[in-house]
Amino acid sequence: MQHTLVHKNSTLLYQKSGHGDKVLLLFHGFGQHHRAFAALTETLAAHYTLYAFDLFFHGSSQWNEGEQPLEKEMWREIMVHFLKEHKIETLSVLGFSMGGKFALATLELFPAQVEHIFLLAPDGIKTSLWYSLATYPLVLREFFKSMILKPGRLHAITSGLHRLHLVDNGLLRFAESQMDTKEKRERVYYSWVVFRHLHFDMKDIAGLIKRHSTKLTLVVGKHDKIITVRNMQALLRHLSDYQLEILDTGHNGVIAGSIPILVKSVSQ
Repeated sequence: MQHTLVHKNSTLLYQKSGHGDKVLLLFHGFGQHHRAFAALTETLAAHYTLYAFDLFFHGSSQWNEGEQPLEKEMWREIMVHFLKEHKIETLSVLGFSMGGKFALATLELFPAQVEHIFLLAPDGIKTSLWYSLATYPLVLREFFKSMILKPGRLHAITSGLHRLHLVDNGLLRFAESQMDTKEKRERVYYSWVVFRHLHFDMKDIAGLIKRHSTKLTLVVGKHDKIITVRNMQALLRHLSDYQLEILDTGHNGVIAGSIPILVKSVSQ
């Protein structure tokens, strides 16, 4: 069953499924929508009542605040509304790739209510240069906007990076696949700019996990060129109690590969 949450001028669509006693919120990766979790939600339906979101600029959700950043306080207001509407007191969260930022934000804002956080090849643990550039002065953001929205300029830059061997071929192919139409390039730019304030101090996140005895399951792909196993140490070095699973896959195979791990985790 699909629902729409309206906050100010923007709308957030989510799909409710499952009939379990526990609650799980799911946040997808860049270029996806809530149906990216279709196989996972079907498998976990007996364990959880699941709410899979379309993040802003994806699926049927709409952000109508221009380039104004999504602040954590606004995400708190959205989640308070959502939790009250569904009478949710305790929950678990799952984020894949870009959705990791939303899972981490939910944990940071509601640490006493989050029982388990599942992070699948998550963005948000180590801030990339790409996201750092989004916090630069407006004049530089305008330059990057022109680079993203004008395919000729973008192609020249990516071709140059390829010739100089400064970017892994797999990463370059992923980037090109996400920017091969005007609609996709606009989604890249606006997601980049609007989500730029969703960054986290991993020492603080680890402190919340320990203080509230929150379970952490972290799943990454051994061949992932986008979210690397090494970068997960930014969080894990502050923790001693967690579940880390390294799959023999790349970035796009992490969701499917995680299903047996998640089933085993919730069955224990």
